[in-house]
Amino acid sequence: MNRLLIVIALVMAAALGYYLGDSGQESGVQVAANGEKKSEPLYYRHPMNPSVTSPVPAKGEMGMDYIPVYADEGDGPAGTVRIDPVTTQAIGVRTAIATHQAIAREIHTVGRVAFNEEGIVRLHPKTEGWVEELRIQKTGQTIAFDEILLGLYSPQLMATQQEYLLALKNLESLSPGTSADIRRSTQNLVTTSMERLELLDVPRHQLEEMKNERTVKKLLHIHSPAAGTVINVGVRKGQYVTPRDELYFIADLSRVWVYVDIFEDELPWVQVGNEVVMTVNALPGETLQGKLSYIYPYAEPKTRTIKARLEFDNSDGRLKPDMLTNITIMAQPQEHVLVVPSEAIVRSGIRKKVFVVTAPGKFEPREITAGVSGSGMTRILSGVRLGEEVVVSAQFLIDSESKLREAAAKMMAIGVDHD
Repeated sequence: MNRLLIVIALVMAAALGYYLGDSGQESGVQVAANGEKKSEPLYYRHPMNPSVTSPVPAKGEMGMDYIPVYADEGDGPAGTVRIDPVTTQAIGVRTAIATHQAIAREIHTVGRVAFNEEGIVRLHPKTEGWVEELRIQKTGQTIAFDEILLGLYSPQLMATQQEYLLALKNLESLSPGTSADIRRSTQNLVTTSMERLELLDVPRHQLEEMKNERTVKKLLHIHSPAAGTVINVGVRKGQYVTPRDELYFIADLSRVWVYVDIFEDELPWVQVGNEVVMTVNALPGETLQGKLSYIYPYAEPKTRTIKARLEFDNSDGRLKPDMLTNITIMAQPQEHVLVVPSEAIVRSGIRKKVFVVTAPGKFEPREITAGVSGSGMTRILSGVRLGEEVVVSAQFLIDSESKLREAAAKMMAIGVDHD
């Protein structure tokens, strides 16, 4: 199959070379437009094998005429092609000028809604005990900051309360004549006992009630440390818990994150702060505005993409975690850069080149270094200068002829060296 494709390519290239050469003869290659007679051909080359030449006109095995080679065809880099105006028009050659302008690009991808990690709370008890009161027991419930979630019975907590009340009673029973050292020691015991209660997360209102009423509280009220939505309830009434058990998983859904994957060739366009437009199937006809807030410093090993994080307001709660979304990242434009139409670039392996019009009907292959592409244009870093004219159509036909002429020039150079 590969051999067949190679044969077909050679036939097409030879046919093009024959057409270009034959058209040049019929349209006056030897006689210029002003009537001046041009020089005679140096030799004639085989239309399919540039190494086969003849000093006089001849025909190949397939009946195609040998292509004339003139002295002025050597004027320019190897592979330069000359085509008369009639043939140029017949094969549809169009050109464009290399200019300075701004280019931009919209990056389209898909995203996944996720929790805002900065608004996630995983609540654990500071002491062990039994859940005797469960006020919030359903996932999906919205809770306020400092709302009571459950009541925990803890023997350790009760012992600490008793220690505090006893220390407080001893402090109040000291006589005015008590030494300063004893008073200081008793006060330190009161302070230490209170600090232990605070470290066990006994809420302020229970501490005040215990101090005023001088009674031990059986249940420790555990309050919500943040407002949000209950994503998971990890305990049930009557359950024995320890500090290793997660009581609640609470998330603030007023703002959500959206994760997207960026391909490597799109990465030069993306930067933190880019405006982002999002659509969701659950909200038909609506577009949501957000920002790109972070680009992760590594690539995914399986997909070879780079993860980025977007942020969106979700105060109305319509965006749900794990929803799939369509994302458009509005990349910042690159201002006043040298560009040519992207279609002008001929890519051959790792090489990129364009054909520059250096004179009427004369096309010079020029290797380039290309930058980013956007809006149908590609930035040129080297190889083309401002104002030069490049071919944007039929360049692949010209490229086939260019390669044949380059090969012919190399063959002739080898023949001269051998002579």
